[in-house]
Amino acid sequence: MTILHQFAGGNALVPAGTAWYLADLGELRGKQELYTRQSPQRLKALREHALIESAVSSNRIEGIQVEPRRIVDLIHGTPLLRDRDEEEVRGYRDALTLIHAQGAGLPVAQETIRRLHALTRGEIWDAGKYKERDCDIIERYPDGSERVRFRTVPAADTPAAMVRLIDANQRCGEEGWIHPLPGVSRDMIRRVLADERGKSVDCVGRGPGANRRDAQSG
Repeated sequence: MTILHQFAGGNALVPAGTAWYLADLGELRGKQELYTRQSPQRLKALREHALIESAVSSNRIEGIQVEPRRIVDLIHGTPLLRDRDEEEVRGYRDALTLIHAQGAGLPVAQETIRRLHALTRGEIWDAGKYKERDCDIIERYPDGSERVRFRTVPAADTPAAMVRLIDANQRCGEEGWIHPLPGVSRDMIRRVLADERGKSVDCVGRGPGANRRDAQSG
């Protein structure tokens, strides 16, 4: 939230390294349609691997440990759960699956956030609810030491903070505080235009600067 408010006030800059990463992501997103058509199995394998790595890394921060040989079954199978840690990993898997399957249609809203929280918490009493007591994210190391990884908003301030966060996120997109990633790939645009060539749209010229005109106008 702090970063979004810095952007809102014009006091934040995107680091050069981050800008390069965003450019790379934008380029790859422009190729996604091509990858989907040409290498669907490779893309599926990469998605499954990313799902495993994300679930394991995120839960490890909170001290949740699962036997390595059980990870694949928990993420991609339906084994009987042995303990609470495995339930946490399975819930995180369910939340990520929802995002991957319906991400484009999920609004950034309190209802969505509570729904994702409910999935990750499983049958725990606070599933889908904002916290009722203060708690920070503590990272614990094998030697027994620990540190505060994230200092969170106090419980009493959480509902109001969420309202401000969602509002800031919406304004970020509407006012263009930072450059968004492209929503439609170049390959998709090319395919649509190719389908329409000779029907309703003709290409005039070549290259990125080519113009399109109504085919009926001559």
